[in-house]
Amino acid sequence: MKIEKWKSGLAALGLAALAPALSAQTTTNAPAPAPAAPALVPLQTALSATTISGYVDTSAVWNPGTGNANPAPYAFNAGKQDGFNLDAVDIKIAKAEDDTPWAAGYVAELSYGPDAIAIDGGAYPIRQAYVEFKVPVGNGIDFQLGRWDNLLGYESSDSYKNPNFTRSYGYSFEPTEHTGLLATYKVNDSIQVQLGAADTLNTEAFGGVNARSDGSPVVESKKAIVSLLTLTAPTNWGAFSGSALYAGFDHGQGTYGHDETEWYFGTTLNTPVKGLTGGASFDLIDHMDLLTVAPLDSGYFYALAGYVSFAATDKLTLNARAEWADGEALSGLALADNGVPNPLHKVVALTGTLQYNLWANVISRLEIRWDHSASGADAFGGNGPLGTVAPDKKNEVLIAANMIYKF
Repeated sequence: MKIEKWKSGLAALGLAALAPALSAQTTTNAPAPAPAAPALVPLQTALSATTISGYVDTSAVWNPGTGNANPAPYAFNAGKQDGFNLDAVDIKIAKAEDDTPWAAGYVAELSYGPDAIAIDGGAYPIRQAYVEFKVPVGNGIDFQLGRWDNLLGYESSDSYKNPNFTRSYGYSFEPTEHTGLLATYKVNDSIQVQLGAADTLNTEAFGGVNARSDGSPVVESKKAIVSLLTLTAPTNWGAFSGSALYAGFDHGQGTYGHDETEWYFGTTLNTPVKGLTGGASFDLIDHMDLLTVAPLDSGYFYALAGYVSFAATDKLTLNARAEWADGEALSGLALADNGVPNPLHKVVALTGTLQYNLWANVISRLEIRWDHSASGADAFGGNGPLGTVAPDKKNEVLIAANMIYKF
């Protein structure tokens, strides 16, 4: 029976203490069950507010032309050329805070697959795991203690939340997760402030976070500071209501003991045109450690991106993104086995995505992306096994199909 299957699932989660109440319902003509012991009531109450959600993220990628030895260095791109991919499987168990003054809740999120490994690093498969609790000061301060998503950035680590399948260069160089204490205070419907302290920060390429395994000295008392200010247009702004401005920074100790700082500014914009929305983002990372031949404390990186989205129908949405990225962090980012650095220094990227939700709970997308080395140097390709030959192309084209089932 369905109840028996649900009980089995709870047993797998260590919650089989509900068995007395459930087992009686699985037996025909069974006598009425005895009242549940008082000790079970808190557990039943907690379970009644617990949600289980997640997704399965898959893709098929084609890169026209030959030679994939030096793929464009944006997040999750390496190793997916000309193939079918299981990108990530995500399962989240959570209980949200209620409206009481001293409310509490939790999030336990597990991710699996190559994208999840890139995000989670040494914590794999734990994506997020934190306790949240409210302190009734002013309008109420919400705290999160544990491991939580980075505050900064236009795009999310969850692909289905983004307008495009592939990630921007800005996302690719942002931290992805932090372990620490985060406070969120909503001043009013238009102003929200977030401030947190986390373990040492690493804003190195590809979203590395809290890296302590490189053998460098770490100052135990030095923590990263993370922050974000969100301003939301009020309802009396007409068609522009709900638009938002974001500004924040992360600052902390990086991989080789050097301080690193990331600045982020972004906006989402509603328009008077039905179905048309826009957005923009700016990321700047200063004093990024470079991993070419020896670590250097002179790196920098910045990325600009503009977004346009048009919901043509309830099912069909067209999304576009234009990017410019530059900085020492891009030069020498990927070293081939023969020691030749990837010469990508300045890059332009254009992405177009058609999303059509034909099946229930399924996001289905077709995407085409063009990355161009604007420095004039060859940056992509190479006719040999991955990572063994120097790049021989100034352009990389990607055509992808992406399907995500959300539950």
